[in-house]
Amino acid sequence: MSTPLTIYRPDLAAGRDAQVLHRAATPEFSGWLEHTRTAGGCARPVRLTGTIAAVERDTGRVLGEQHTDELPDGALYKACGNRRESQCPDCAWVYQGDAYQVVRCGLTGGKGVPASVDRHPVVFATFTAPSFGPVHHRHIPRHTCATRQRCDCRPAPCRARHTAETCQHGQPAACFARHDADDPRLGQPLCLDCYDHAHQVVWNYFSGELWRRTKQAIERHLAVLCRRRGVPLVRVVTASGKVRWVPPVRVSHGKIAEMQRRAAVHFHVLLRLDGVDPDDLDALVPPPVGITVDDLEAAVHTAVRQITITTPPHPDRQGGWVVAWGEQVDVRRINSTSGELTDAKVATYLAKYATKATEATGHQSTRLTPATIDDYADPEGDHLARLIDACWHLGRPTGTDTASGAATADDRQGSIDTKPNTYAGLRRWAHMLGFGGHFLTKARRYSVTFGLLRDTRATYRRAEDDHPTDTVTVGMLTYAGSGWLTEGDALLANTAAAQRRQARRIGREELAHEAWLVGAAA
Repeated sequence: MSTPLTIYRPDLAAGRDAQVLHRAATPEFSGWLEHTRTAGGCARPVRLTGTIAAVERDTGRVLGEQHTDELPDGALYKACGNRRESQCPDCAWVYQGDAYQVVRCGLTGGKGVPASVDRHPVVFATFTAPSFGPVHHRHIPRHTCATRQRCDCRPAPCRARHTAETCQHGQPAACFARHDADDPRLGQPLCLDCYDHAHQVVWNYFSGELWRRTKQAIERHLAVLCRRRGVPLVRVVTASGKVRWVPPVRVSHGKIAEMQRRAAVHFHVLLRLDGVDPDDLDALVPPPVGITVDDLEAAVHTAVRQITITTPPHPDRQGGWVVAWGEQVDVRRINSTSGELTDAKVATYLAKYATKATEATGHQSTRLTPATIDDYADPEGDHLARLIDACWHLGRPTGTDTASGAATADDRQGSIDTKPNTYAGLRRWAHMLGFGGHFLTKARRYSVTFGLLRDTRATYRRAEDDHPTDTVTVGMLTYAGSGWLTEGDALLANTAAAQRRQARRIGREELAHEAWLVGAAA
């Protein structure tokens, strides 16, 4: 006869300390810790209820079933998987590790990517947004510090001028302050009325298309260069038997979007030059002889100068807006003889920004709706409030435009049924200040996928838990809620997860030390 399950009553413990003691005093405490291990550390785990069945892999025969009512808390806990560090630090830590592997495998190989890719030409390019008006910034003309992470160099005056000029709205056009790195004025316009908030949110909205056309221009430039140098096209036979002639080079990329303090995105992009294998289009082969990293770097600069987008007409601007890159475009080489940028440094840098979104601007919110927009948007408010208002106003149905350019009350509530707007997506992404793309994207051939890394981790955990390899676990589960039942549960689960991570870190260090001792003895 099985022991009856003791029901945990969170209502019996008022404070967090009392909740911890009450949970730890239950006979099933150790089983509860093991039960919540996969979600330990998560800020808001997902609770699932239903039936879990063990199915024989070959025959499909059900070997056993268990209902979640028989589990601790009557639910199955699953980590939320949120990539944003501000929302769930533990899940973001896992995502950041995956992002590091995705980026670095495209530079050095591994996990199914051939090691030969480390000999392909690679550049690290930064594409910035243009100016939409003067903002407070921190500029260091010459660095004398030992490391940029602990830079203590004295910055130059923000915007020094020989004369004390003012803008048309009477605001100072100069700033002589030497801003600290944490100065809240950084990224804020000198004059809110002069700043073109509408143009900036439109730029954020179309920046993904601008990047797509820029990459196409880079590949076209390289294809023309191959023709000039006598590098022949590659003959490819498709699955249907048709013959195609394709350029002998292609560019694979890994891209991170970073939100600047002024709330304009810019892109950090790894561009790797690959060749084309006519027998296997998915194979990663070196580019043809004669096409070097110098050509790749020149192609980036040429494409940046050539590509601009004129957006579709809008009631507020019949000619649309011009979307182009800013003047500050930086292109550097990876693993060059100077040693300034290595694959590990770049992968770490990009993985760090993969877990961030709008935190640098000071704005954090979920998707905005007509019921919540007034809490954040204000055409006469601060910089962020005006950007959000511009997103909501430009994304309105086209029949609701007003002469003043401000969103009306009916417009905010979305109660007017009119024609759709090409810019309607700005409302969907108003909480992201117009940017609707993912913060980490890559070309299909660049590297491994997040899905492969997650599947590998799940397989490892099943083997670690001694799960039978001839059975498959099938869950018929429904959503029951999010978050831990009490603050005490959150404290216990997060503490146990932190201890497990610490133990793994110490174990890895000891294994590395033992390997070093073996190598030294040999």
